[in-house]
Amino acid sequence: MNQILQMRSITKEFPGVKALEDVTLTVGAGEIHAICGENGAGKSTLMKVLSGVYPHGTYKGEIIFEGEEVRFSSINDSEAKGIVIIHQELALVPYLSVAENIFLGNEVRGAGGLIDWNKAAHQAGRLMERVGLHENPLTPVSQLGVGKQQLIEIAKALSKEVKLLILDEPTAALNDTDSEHLLDLIRQLKADGITSIIISHKLNEIAEIADNTTIIRDGRTIETMDMSDPTATQERMIRGMVGRDLAHRFPERTPEIGEPVLEVEDWTVYHPTQPGRVIIDNASFNVRAGEVVGIAGLMGAGRTELAMSLFGHSYGRNITGQVKMHGQVVDTSTVAGAVNASIAYCTEDRKRFGLNLLDDIRHNISAAGLFKLVRGGWINGNEELKIAEEYRASLNIKTPTVMALVGKLSGGNQQKVVLSKWLYTDPEVLILDEPTRGIDVGAKYEIYTIINRMVAAGKAVVVISSELPELLGTCDRIYTIAYGRITGELPVAEATQHALMELMTLERSAELPARNGDNLEASRARGGAEKPSDLDMKGLNR
Repeated sequence: MNQILQMRSITKEFPGVKALEDVTLTVGAGEIHAICGENGAGKSTLMKVLSGVYPHGTYKGEIIFEGEEVRFSSINDSEAKGIVIIHQELALVPYLSVAENIFLGNEVRGAGGLIDWNKAAHQAGRLMERVGLHENPLTPVSQLGVGKQQLIEIAKALSKEVKLLILDEPTAALNDTDSEHLLDLIRQLKADGITSIIISHKLNEIAEIADNTTIIRDGRTIETMDMSDPTATQERMIRGMVGRDLAHRFPERTPEIGEPVLEVEDWTVYHPTQPGRVIIDNASFNVRAGEVVGIAGLMGAGRTELAMSLFGHSYGRNITGQVKMHGQVVDTSTVAGAVNASIAYCTEDRKRFGLNLLDDIRHNISAAGLFKLVRGGWINGNEELKIAEEYRASLNIKTPTVMALVGKLSGGNQQKVVLSKWLYTDPEVLILDEPTRGIDVGAKYEIYTIINRMVAAGKAVVVISSELPELLGTCDRIYTIAYGRITGELPVAEATQHALMELMTLERSAELPARNGDNLEASRARGGAEKPSDLDMKGLNR
């Protein structure tokens, strides 16, 4: 196969950190080439070197593209050669239309150099049809979900006559259906002669789609595998990524489950802007000391809305029901009230709601527990620094100093900072919403270990996850939710992916199965109540 790209001996340094050291990457024309490695391994840095985000002169080594050496000074230079990168954080303007986003910076000109909006809309429509996006080109991007926004980014790349498409974690925020559609589109682009480089932590997707896979660890190239080779297994990829075998993806734990800590009864939540629209419908569940309870549901089922409404009524209106801690009713109608009740919530969107990316690690860790540091009306800075250092060590946050900006950390290390922030409040119940989204297998294992440490200390943990194997590997019991209703409850010993999926896809009119000793009449009463129309999840992650 002809080579479209060679990156030779690439070395990139930042102050105090060597991000890449003598990295070599070779990509064949027309192939799908995957790059995998732990968070902070240097994958995204390498692609930023390739695309001109880090211009020539800021790194050592050479880049050969289509047989000639290239020296890019900016993204515009690389795009002029047909290299287009789609970052994990999508670069779309939410208040502009799909067509405007596709041609932003590459406007369609008409007579007199003015933008020809009719022609732009027509061309955008053709590009959207090519990527399988069936929307009006004039639709504002803010009205579309993440999966469709990914397709807009690809349509935008196609408008620039892309030859080499780089996708950084393209399916990290997508559900299974959107992920499969995106992978099918990448296969179609390959059939059209477009080369793709995919950075991903999802090893099953890499095994499914990639022709070759390059593994990077600690800023160095470990190996490149031909994925048609029978020895190119996920175990081999993991070993290359983390430098050791992970015989078990989930650390072993012997549960010692005690009395109920958190009990939620008849919890009902209405849509924040659409009066009369029920988002959470009469939900009840509990979690015990020393127990990990999972919540499984499809996108739009109401998982995150349930968690946010419990934690300070951060979502919804006209909320009714009771929250009990150790059998006593508590007020969680404010975040302060929830924290005082010893409940903590780690959001699924750590960059938007979980962290201050412009501040340092120290301040982020202490943010939710500042009341513990106040002495005479002043924050004890020395104690704050000491606490941050303790969490850096105990949670293995990879950073030379807690004075470093959180925004500079890898995704896995950012997640550990979020965990540190809430662990410092010493909660009895910790709700984790997608705790391992967008992080590698090594960092996932460390998160699971932290969860085990919490429940071993008698705490209660609730895990919300889109990955059923994760729930089956970490939880003691799993609740399922569909259309805002709790549709089932299974001990993990009886749970399978198939059984969970059946409960996650129960129709709104279906009879709910009896659970926890409920009689059939009570089950029918819950299932037979009048239900709201389809949930409108626009603008919401869940």
